[in-house]
Amino acid sequence: MSDNSTRSPSHHGTTILCLKKGKDIVIAADGQVSLGNHIVKATARKLRTLSGNKIVAGFAGSTADAFTLFERLEAKLDKYSNQLLRSAVELAKDWRTDKYLRKLEAMLIVADKDNILIVTGNGDVIEPEGNVAAIGSGGFFALSAAKALMSIETKMNAEEIALKSMNIAADICVFSNHNIITEKVK
Repeated sequence: MSDNSTRSPSHHGTTILCLKKGKDIVIAADGQVSLGNHIVKATARKLRTLSGNKIVAGFAGSTADAFTLFERLEAKLDKYSNQLLRSAVELAKDWRTDKYLRKLEAMLIVADKDNILIVTGNGDVIEPEGNVAAIGSGGFFALSAAKALMSIETKMNAEEIALKSMNIAADICVFSNHNIITEKVK
């Protein structure tokens, strides 16, 4: 039996959801930061706009690691003329092969007017089916709710679907909360 008492508690929990309905792409995030079983902040900002608000990004995982990844992604976007897919692939390649970056513990969802992508440290750049993606501990709850809402005839717009789905996830996932923010691709 191993003794985990000497280890520092790990950061855990978040819900990030991104979806496209019609021409609108919205990304949403909860605000909860947990350290072990304790809530240490309820109003964290886990979203960032890039390239003059033409690209939105959200993260799940370690905050410091996510900021490192955002900086690297911004550098790739500058290098590749704001081509999101190319920049995400190059970031994923670096993330997988660089000795320092390999240790980062975070995932990203990034989107522009044409793409929604999940980027991971395993070298994955995943373009989700059905114009909806989610990450984090509450991600599967938000994803399920969004897919259900998008599959029925509803007058709800992309932001309304995102907010409703995130609230459903927050009702179920103890590592997510109802302090939800959204960003829209412009």
